[in-house]
Amino acid sequence: MEKLNISDKIKKNIQDFSQRLKDIYQEGLISVILYGSAASGEFVDSHSNLNVLAVLNNVDLNNLKKAAGVVNKFPMINPLFLTEEYIASSTDIFPIEFLDMRENYLVLYGKDVLKNINIETRNLRFQCEQELKAKLLNLRQLYLRTHRNNTALRNLLFKSFTSILHILRNVLRLKGKQPPYVKKDILKELSLEFKIDSEAWGRILSAKNKQIKLSNEDIQDLFINFVSELEKIVEIVDKSRPAAAGAG
Repeated sequence: MEKLNISDKIKKNIQDFSQRLKDIYQEGLISVILYGSAASGEFVDSHSNLNVLAVLNNVDLNNLKKAAGVVNKFPMINPLFLTEEYIASSTDIFPIEFLDMRENYLVLYGKDVLKNINIETRNLRFQCEQELKAKLLNLRQLYLRTHRNNTALRNLLFKSFTSILHILRNVLRLKGKQPPYVKKDILKELSLEFKIDSEAWGRILSAKNKQIKLSNEDIQDLFINFVSELEKIVEIVDKSRPAAAGAG
């Protein structure tokens, strides 16, 4: 855990969480793996999630229920309970999630189940396009409900920005690039590839990280800019889709 760029308090929470899972499941616990921002060094205390993959030999609800108390005791930790078999059979369906896991993770306990997984990327374009279009539809609908409430709109902007940047990072893979993990570096690459308004997106990131404050006018302008730029990217991704086999 000394490799992690996080506070001692957060480290202790992770250690305690892992130990409690070991106490509960014993031989039934295959591994506990920290992944995401905490493993990459981009974790920000108080407003970043701690993502933990817990691999069990059995994830039926009766078995998962044993961990309910531990999960509720550590609300800052976002656990994902899977089996090795599920991981092996799902990398083609969720390439974004497993590619991101494999690039930034730290084994806290047990077997390294991510090291040698085979991630099939033939569905990566489809997943990126599908999720981006779904996010756009949701943003448009929620904007109508929240545009008069600047606090709600700001929260929606910050939450959406993180999840969409996660997808766009993988869109860079479709362009043949090895995407960076640090968000400011992702913005640089997106600016080069798609000519997005990197200054506006940089302000969103800075505000999300509590480095700057936004006025109500800023929130409105940045939200509209974000959606507009995202629409352009989705259009580019859509037009770059390979032709269907046999089309002519």
